[in-house]
Amino acid sequence: MIELTRLNGTPMVLNSDLIKTAEASPDTMLTLINGEKLIVREDTAEVVERVLAYRARLLAAVAKRLPSYGELQRAVSLTSLDVSGQPPPSDSPGDKPR
Repeated sequence: MIELTRLNGTPMVLNSDLIKTAEASPDTMLTLINGEKLIVREDTAEVVERVLAYRARLLAAVAKRLPSYGELQRAVSLTSLDVSGQPPPSDSPGDKPR
């Protein structure tokens, strides 16, 4: 579920799995899989970011419950998805940018 704002300023929570398309025309219009259309204040990039963040949180929660969490965390780190809930490690002072 993601929180969005209707054009009239009313906040709403939407099941992001129901979004079929998001169009900017110039307001952001979401078309749901049932054909319903919603106009929201957030731009399409913000809607996409919220959907991705929500799905990442879901995957992280599921991953923490798996018995082989360490292996999954290693594999997921290759895709830059943080499932640890910890801040990313900083580069050591001796590291040079590539």
